[in-house]
Amino acid sequence: MQRTVNAHLQFVLGGQSDMLFQIAVAAGTPILSESFTFTNDGRVYLPREIVDSHGTRILRFTGDPGNYEVFYSANVAGSRPIEPVREIDLVGYLRPSRYAESDALYMQARSMFAGLTGLALVNAVATWTHETLEYVPGSSTGTDSARTTLNAGRGVCRDFAHVVVTMLRACDVPARVAAVYAPGLSPMDFHAVAEAWVDGRWNVVDATRLAPRQSLVRISTGRDASDIAFLTNHIGNLRLSTVEVNAVSDSILADDHLSAAVLA
Repeated sequence: MQRTVNAHLQFVLGGQSDMLFQIAVAAGTPILSESFTFTNDGRVYLPREIVDSHGTRILRFTGDPGNYEVFYSANVAGSRPIEPVREIDLVGYLRPSRYAESDALYMQARSMFAGLTGLALVNAVATWTHETLEYVPGSSTGTDSARTTLNAGRGVCRDFAHVVVTMLRACDVPARVAAVYAPGLSPMDFHAVAEAWVDGRWNVVDATRLAPRQSLVRISTGRDASDIAFLTNHIGNLRLSTVEVNAVSDSILADDHLSAAVLA
């Protein structure tokens, strides 16, 4: 399966800032072609690349004040090899995190999903999240967590992923989030899904049910949204004005959302 993905960002930077972008497809992905440009009023910046243990590629540079435009595109074929699993990751992905307060929702999760294990538990959590939350574009903020999302009863993809991850961790299932390019997604954007460690592998869980899981292209992986943000800056003020994402596949697949699926 071949997929073409691209992203276009525009923003204004008010002062010199440390810039970190997570928009490139993960290391190890079979890339046929790839390009990216970072410009500020005509000046071109060449980022250095940092790769984490999951293959997340962080493109980093120090930016000066001005008007920025970022373009990224890639053509990929097939899937990247499944990464080796480290025991420390399975331990870490059982713990509460900033946006996935599994300790605070422990009793609720244990009561609601009592007696379920394995994929049956994962499917029950995904179905419950899908039926409990309303998907509303623009309805959440960057500081919303699983608890605030459940209180509001609505959210976007990262909120759905946070709720899934939180409930699974509370039920002793290691769970993490991934940012992906998602052919078939509507409305199109950077997409976030959850992954659950069951039967010796990471199974992708998308409680929004908005995109075929088989067509997803991994960008970044981590505990919650704090680890997978497409843009982070430190020091200078940043005002984002444009985020345009597109992802297409040569063969969009049907997805029943309840079968086991792996995101390479």
